[in-house]
Amino acid sequence: MIYDSAQSWRDAPQKRVLFFGMSGLGKTHVSQILRDQGDWFHYSIDYRIGTRYLGEEIADNAKREAMKNPYLRELLMSDSIYIASNITFANLKPVSMWLGKPGDVTKGGLPFAEYQRRQTMFRRAEEAALLDTPHFIDRAHAIYGYPHFICDTGGSICEWVDPNDPDDPVLTALSRNTLMVWIKGSDAHTAELVRRFDRAPKPMAYQPAFLARKWDEYLALRAIAPDAVDPDDFIRWTYAQALAHRQPLYQAMADNWGVTVTAEDIAAVRSAADFDDLIAAVLDAR
Repeated sequence: MIYDSAQSWRDAPQKRVLFFGMSGLGKTHVSQILRDQGDWFHYSIDYRIGTRYLGEEIADNAKREAMKNPYLRELLMSDSIYIASNITFANLKPVSMWLGKPGDVTKGGLPFAEYQRRQTMFRRAEEAALLDTPHFIDRAHAIYGYPHFICDTGGSICEWVDPNDPDDPVLTALSRNTLMVWIKGSDAHTAELVRRFDRAPKPMAYQPAFLARKWDEYLALRAIAPDAVDPDDFIRWTYAQALAHRQPLYQAMADNWGVTVTAEDIAAVRSAADFDDLIAAVLDAR
C-alpha cells in the first residue's frame, strides 16, 4: 500500500484514495464532502464512463428512440434539434438507462443478446475509466493544483478484476497509485439496499458467467420464454444474489489490496479532517 502507517498518511503532501463497495453506502457522499471542504479532486468512474467511453453510444440510443416519433424524427432529420445526455456526478441516469434490463421489449426490456452486448461494452468502458485513474491524478495536480485525489468507483468494479491474482492489471495499477478503501456494509445495510432496490429497481452490470447462470435459472424457475420476462422482476430477483456474489470479492480486494472501513464510520464523516482521522485510525489498527 502507498501508505503503510497512520503517520505516513498524515504526513503525505498528496493523499490519494479510491473507494469501492456497493452503491448506496456513502462513496459519492464522502467524495463530495472532500471535494467541497478540502483540497480534493473528485474523479467519478461512472461519470467518466458516461462522458468519455459511452457518451456517443448513449446519445445514439436516445436518437434511435426519438426517431420512432414522427414529430421528433422530422426535427432530427432537419437538424432542428440535437440530443445529448446531461450526465452529472449527481445524475448518472443516462448510463443506467442505456445499460437497460433484459426481457419483454413491450415492458421496456432488451433482448438478452443486446443486453449482453451492452454489458460487454460497459465492462470495457469501466476498465478503461479505472485505468485512467493515474492520468487524472497527474492532471488534477498539474492543471488545477489539487494536492489530494479521491476516486469514486461504481459497485461493479469487483466484477471485472481477480482480487486473488497478484498480477491483476487493474488492481495493480490502482493500488500503486491510491489507497484502496472498501466501504463495508452490515447485514442491516444490505437489507436496506434490497428494500430500496425493490422500490426502484435499477440496471446493474454483472460478470458474464454470473449473468448467464442467473438468466437460465430465472427462466427455468418461472417457466417462461426469454422474450416474456418482466425486466423489473428479473433484476429484483437477481439483486440480492448479486450482493451475496459481490461480498467475498470485495473482501478479497480489501484483504489483498487495501483497507476496510465500515459504512457506519463513513456515515459519521462530516469534514475532510474527520476523513483524515478515520483513515489514520484504520491504518494504525492494521
